[in-house]
Amino acid sequence: MLLESAADLVIVGEGRNGEDARRLARELKPDVIVMDVTMPLMDGVEATRLIKQELPEIAVLALTIHEGADYFFRMLKAGASGYIPKRAAPEELIRGIQAVAAGNVFLEPEVARDLVADYLIRVRNGNETTSYDGLTEREREVLTYLAEDHTNQDIANHLGIAAKTVERHRENIMHKLNLHSRTELVKYALRKGLISLDE
Repeated sequence: MLLESAADLVIVGEGRNGEDARRLARELKPDVIVMDVTMPLMDGVEATRLIKQELPEIAVLALTIHEGADYFFRMLKAGASGYIPKRAAPEELIRGIQAVAAGNVFLEPEVARDLVADYLIRVRNGNETTSYDGLTEREREVLTYLAEDHTNQDIANHLGIAAKTVERHRENIMHKLNLHSRTELVKYALRKGLISLDE
């Protein structure tokens, strides 16, 4: 009812579980999927991961009763662009859908606070620094190029090395930094100041 009352939103489909979500995503290709976390057959985390692999252009906004950091980070890692607890005000949900549809990240204020707190703990423990310090000079160069969306062949041409060597550096970087997707890599590069949003 809330979404139907929003003038700029059109509901194109509704599913009961993660399998429905995948099927409808393929059939309808919506701009945004509002995804529950706990569902039968396939949960929202796995459904999000698979949908983002197949259809990366679809934005996923998690709407859930779960407010623990574990669920939050699992959904972000799976590719969700936003996370809103069901207790949030209705206008927050509308804002969240509009934000992720525009390509932005949307976090309800308390969720954002948890994300910042987690980041500060990692900084205090030295994880952010040590992970980057563990990269070789060449790996740092490759990391920056990857974050700027260059292909392996482009990077190979820039650095005068083989494309297979670039791929090996990429695997080492992902392993050393504990990253699992290009999105995570870009976020890491932004945090480290290796690239800027203007680029």
